[in-house]
Amino acid sequence: MVDVGSLALLFGWVLAIYGIGTSLFGAYARRRDFVASGENATLAVWGMVLVATAALLHGLVTSDFSLKYVAHYSSSTLPLQYKVAALWGGQAGSLLFWLVILTSMAAIVVLQNRERNRELMPYVTATLLVISLFFLSMVNFITPPFERLAFVPQEGRDLNPLLQNYWMTIHPPSLYVGFVGCSVPFAFAMAALATGRLDDVWIRTTRRWTLLAWFFLSLGNLFGAEWAYLVLGWGGYWAWDPVENAAFMPWLTCTAFLHSVMIQEKKNMLKVWNMVLVILTFLLTIFGTFLTRSGVISSVHSFTQSGLGPFFMSFLLVAAAAAFGLMFWRLRLLRSENELDSLLSRETAFLLNNLILVGICFAVFWGTVFPVVSEWVRGVKITVGPPFFNQVNAPLGLILLFLTGLGPVIAWRRATWSNLQRNVLRPMLFGVGVGAVLFVAGMRHYYAIVSFSLCGFVLATISMEFFRGVRARQAMVGESAPTALVRLIGKNRRRYGGYIIHIGVVMMFLAFTGTSAFKQERQITVNPGDSFEIGDYSLRYDGVEEADSEHIAYLRANVAVFQGGELVDTLQPEKRFYKKPEQPTTEVAIRSTLGADLYLVLGSFDQPTQMATIIAYINPLVGFLFWGGMVLVFGTFVTIWPQRATATAPAGAYSPGRNRVPAD
Repeated sequence: MVDVGSLALLFGWVLAIYGIGTSLFGAYARRRDFVASGENATLAVWGMVLVATAALLHGLVTSDFSLKYVAHYSSSTLPLQYKVAALWGGQAGSLLFWLVILTSMAAIVVLQNRERNRELMPYVTATLLVISLFFLSMVNFITPPFERLAFVPQEGRDLNPLLQNYWMTIHPPSLYVGFVGCSVPFAFAMAALATGRLDDVWIRTTRRWTLLAWFFLSLGNLFGAEWAYLVLGWGGYWAWDPVENAAFMPWLTCTAFLHSVMIQEKKNMLKVWNMVLVILTFLLTIFGTFLTRSGVISSVHSFTQSGLGPFFMSFLLVAAAAAFGLMFWRLRLLRSENELDSLLSRETAFLLNNLILVGICFAVFWGTVFPVVSEWVRGVKITVGPPFFNQVNAPLGLILLFLTGLGPVIAWRRATWSNLQRNVLRPMLFGVGVGAVLFVAGMRHYYAIVSFSLCGFVLATISMEFFRGVRARQAMVGESAPTALVRLIGKNRRRYGGYIIHIGVVMMFLAFTGTSAFKQERQITVNPGDSFEIGDYSLRYDGVEEADSEHIAYLRANVAVFQGGELVDTLQPEKRFYKKPEQPTTEVAIRSTLGADLYLVLGSFDQPTQMATIIAYINPLVGFLFWGGMVLVFGTFVTIWPQRATATAPAGAYSPGRNRVPAD
């Protein structure tokens, strides 16, 4: 299997070069046979990468320690799910995993477009194969996953203990699918630039691909936050770590594109801006991979530091030069045919939304790379911590939240002040009422009051939109309210799915506000039988119990939790000591309620005296982060779910300028 996997990668590399050449020649000479050959080569590359991936998985599952990769990232005692997760736990494996996702998507694109978008497809295929070729070059010549050891060890080094967690079995795959998914809209954008077909065909074709990429980027960030919350033991879920930022930045630009592209579809505007956003999103996925794999920036998430940085940076610069070069070449064709009718319009709100999202992205980017730039220029490495990111992004986030509520109630093209006042007045009063109630109740954290008020405003505007839609259907067809709601969403999935996503975002803002404004922390060293207070909880430390397994040794603290004088829970924060490699980790214990999490960490432990240091946190509203994510997931499914086509464009023969556009 090892030799088969290695040969498959080499054949895939050769086929990628062949596919690029035949696709470009076919487009130039207008030879459909060459174009078809390039598409078949894409499918063949996919097959070769699948074979290689299966071969490496076989080595991991069977503990074939003759493979250097298996010996470094697995062991015979590692549970099966973590043996599979070891595929993306190391350098070579993660690049191969990226590659199998990329080639799978390329194959789907080829199969989807056998009879449509024929003018674009040669360039789409060539672009995806060029990206694949870069990663194939990495796994063939720079960091091969099938490198053998001269001496076969009896046992492997095991997977990094921090990765031996359920969330790490789903967080990297989600994030990788999101990263790689951005390659498809980028490929179609490059094809549109190459052919000069700069209408909305490429946008309509890639709409669901873009939503899919955004969806998995969202999931990846949420799963990563959950992993950090449960494993790192610091009481939080987001620390503005460089690798966290690398995953967050393409999400920001992709979100901006999903909003601004509506203006291009409706008014044929912002063609240049949308092209820039697509290119930036793709480049940021490569930049994120560069940060994760290069080791130029220290991060708790960087488990595979290596010397790949120059290769990724070179590819990033070449891709940026090629993409922006094509864009400037076609700049004349990208001119907008229309202009804004009024500053008081939904188009303007979307533009402001875009500017803020890109502004946040720039702030995150600058804060992430500034330590490296400072070290290069001055020889002094400066740390940019959470205070910078919070001070810059918190006000921008609140403005963005306000625009989220304003968008649904402001008209396209031109809105009148009287109309806007009529639509905004009630939601605004509701939001102000929320703030007033909180102030009267004793809240004096003004950032939190503003944030909660804006959350109320946004929820009110969205609720009003649903109410108006349901009432209109009831008046027209006499449906019951539940039936009208379901059919309203079903008939307008893109619009109301977007509203549901916005509800999820509001719920996450509740979590952000609660944890940042009202978090409580206490650290105390206690003897068995001692009690201490935090929030409205009384905690009693009852000692530590020990346990052992083949793979891990455990220390579990027993902490009785009392509320109102009654025992409500018993929590067991842990210290785990992994035997291969010898490394301790922290496993937190959490009591979750709708209002807050009680979060316990076992800090240190003295064996002779049984004295322990317990770190306790109260994290208000943190559960809304998870539940808001679930609402966001549901809203995305509603938006992506195919709607029954009402019309089908006629099939055209292969010739320049003729395309079949899928109904949406």
